[in-house]
Amino acid sequence: MIEINGLVKRFGALTAVNGVSFSVKRGEVLGFLGPNGAGKSTTMKMLTGYLLPTAGRAVVCGHDVEQEPIAVKEKIGYLPEGAPAYPDMTPWEFLNFIAQVRGVERKRRRSRIEEVASMVHLEGVMRQTIETLSKGYKRRVGLAQAILHDPEVLVMDEPTDGLDPNQKFEVRALIQRMSPTKAIVLSTHILEEVEAVCTRAIIIDRGRVVADGTPSELCARSRLHHAVRMKFKIGSVDVGLVRADLQRLGGVDSVEVNPNDRGRVSMIVYPKDRASIASEVGAQARARGWPVEELQVELGRLDEVFRTITAPGSLDAQEVRS
Repeated sequence: MIEINGLVKRFGALTAVNGVSFSVKRGEVLGFLGPNGAGKSTTMKMLTGYLLPTAGRAVVCGHDVEQEPIAVKEKIGYLPEGAPAYPDMTPWEFLNFIAQVRGVERKRRRSRIEEVASMVHLEGVMRQTIETLSKGYKRRVGLAQAILHDPEVLVMDEPTDGLDPNQKFEVRALIQRMSPTKAIVLSTHILEEVEAVCTRAIIIDRGRVVADGTPSELCARSRLHHAVRMKFKIGSVDVGLVRADLQRLGGVDSVEVNPNDRGRVSMIVYPKDRASIASEVGAQARARGWPVEELQVELGRLDEVFRTITAPGSLDAQEVRS
């Protein structure tokens, strides 16, 4: 559905996007991640035809973005950053205008607008002017215009920006419902959103792709992957002895102690090479008779992986860039 090969965008001496390549299939929800200024929005603008690339090629549903821009735009629903709209229009007027631009048949316009308004919960504000709406409602108007023509490809820049927790849940559920029949790309700073709705994630930094995989594959790169978290009542064990016992285990790399974690002593036992050590640690706890109140195996954290990969001087990022 989407093929991007060697995409480059320069603004004078600044290279904002530097050789980005990836593809997205029908049914995939791709999370597009990166720090501010990494090149995410610029890449999305090139994909949708709003910016011409300096080099490289983008193809949407078989249509080249530069050679067939109108055919590409017919296939794409785009929610840009800030969700711009005409402030003196009402959502009804704006969506009716978008329906005309998108070629929705006259006899279907009213029913389709009402259907989409219901999907994003706009029914109560359809006759207010957009300039009087809250940031969350404006964002929902932007989402409504993006999906109005039922596009095959959906590109969204921060789709839940400005929404409250309930509204974020509703939008994520909507994305999941639409995903089987579409290729979806969403840029977000909310890493829990990636884990909640994305089947795959790309991390971009300084204009280049530095990681690509499923959320679970990226989490497996975390130092916390397969780490074991243990909690004890304060005073129920000799913390120094427990720590020393754990560090003697063959699969253990290190042990981190928090002596007062909400009234408990907590330990994080890190494995060597992110290998599974839960059975080894559990067997040691049983053999020593430690009064463990909680034992939890960590799967890894996407935020830690993100920081590690995109931090200045990161070895992971340097390896990918080289």
